[in-house]
Amino acid sequence: MRKPLLSTLLVSLLVLASSACTLGPDYLRPPLETPTAWRVSEKDAGDLANTPWWEQFADPVLNDLVHTALRENKDLLLAAARVDEFAGRYGFVRAAQFPQLGGGFTASRQRNTIPGTGGPTVFDSYQATLSATWEIDFWGRLRRQSEAARAQLLASEEGRRSVILSLVASVAGAYINLRELDRELEISRATAHSRAQSHAVFRERFAGGVISILELSQNQSQYEEALATIPLLEKAIAQQENGLSVLLGRNPGPLARGRTIEQLALPVIPAGLPADLLERRPDIRQAEQTLIAANAQIGAARAAYFPSVSLTGLFGYASSSLGHLFEGNSQIWQASAPISVPIFTAGAIAGQVQAAEAVQQQALLSYQKTIQQAFREVNDALIEQNRTHEQLAAQQRQVESLERYAATARLRYDNGYTSYIEVLDAQRSLFNAQLQFTQTRKTQLQAMINLYKALGGGWQPASQQESK
Repeated sequence: MRKPLLSTLLVSLLVLASSACTLGPDYLRPPLETPTAWRVSEKDAGDLANTPWWEQFADPVLNDLVHTALRENKDLLLAAARVDEFAGRYGFVRAAQFPQLGGGFTASRQRNTIPGTGGPTVFDSYQATLSATWEIDFWGRLRRQSEAARAQLLASEEGRRSVILSLVASVAGAYINLRELDRELEISRATAHSRAQSHAVFRERFAGGVISILELSQNQSQYEEALATIPLLEKAIAQQENGLSVLLGRNPGPLARGRTIEQLALPVIPAGLPADLLERRPDIRQAEQTLIAANAQIGAARAAYFPSVSLTGLFGYASSSLGHLFEGNSQIWQASAPISVPIFTAGAIAGQVQAAEAVQQQALLSYQKTIQQAFREVNDALIEQNRTHEQLAAQQRQVESLERYAATARLRYDNGYTSYIEVLDAQRSLFNAQLQFTQTRKTQLQAMINLYKALGGGWQPASQQESK
């Protein structure tokens, strides 16, 4: 009667397992308030999705730097290792839903001394077994844990994509900053060279009694001003090269150059609706996967209120003689279905549920905050790009005007119509305007990088393949 009863019990448990419920709330994407349009519209924008946007700068050297960073950057390699870690964790957690099988073989010899037998007795024991255990997931605890582990794996993958997005933007921004510093150094050296020639002429005029010590000192002050900027810029360039080298996964050192900052092409602004950010930005997708994982953990915590049922079984052979181990009378077996029911836990389960619900609320608020921050970054980048374009055009006109002013002031001074102070003012203003124009050009290019980063890149597939 025992075997039919046991078989009936096992069949009943399997039927119950197939119709088991899953506790806890199923995930639904929370309602989100999204802007209907950006503060700055771009009517003629092109759709550049799934394209490597950095190539639009049309600089082969920059392209090579980005490709190198995608292969060798240490932060990206760490992010890839984290993905592998969570993939392993997901496999470990998911395996608990399935039966676990194991086998074993034991051979032992034991020496006992039994009173009245006249001496020690030696016993041999051999045992070969096959065991199985399976927890019946009636309440969905294991399924919720598996759901959470899968979401954590996907979140780690989105984290890797975020690293890719930040890495490419950082490399492009560092390279543009480097080319801007190079241009400032060129301007400073050219200005210093021009003022050195002027200073030599002034020294001759002073020696001949044509000009006063005041004019010579004013001229020398201009020359020294230009000279003083050169070592500062050379230091900044070396430090920028070192920082960019680390982004590439290399030791600090000099780097190759491509196009000048004036020759770099200005990328086209990508098209896209505000809602596209929910699917394009990896940090938003990562925050949502974290929310999914936290949501699933609520069900896993609530399942602890209910009984836990497992099926365990063992089949094998045991004998005192290895030669008779697999004979029929050596067969052993065992089957059981232990049930564990929480009766009094002093609030432990309630505390776990409360903690899981609080973590879910934190994840929800973090998700909403990430979305709001994303919309802000897009709007900021659009405004920056639009206004910087206007600023750059005005500064270009200013530089052209100051070039005419400096030429006219020098001509007036040479012909004795004005003092050298006017020339000094014109040249200093021109020098500063040239530097500011170069800095604004860098800001304009950086604004495009910020915009692409804020929009999620629109180039993930191409860069992801290269980073693997």
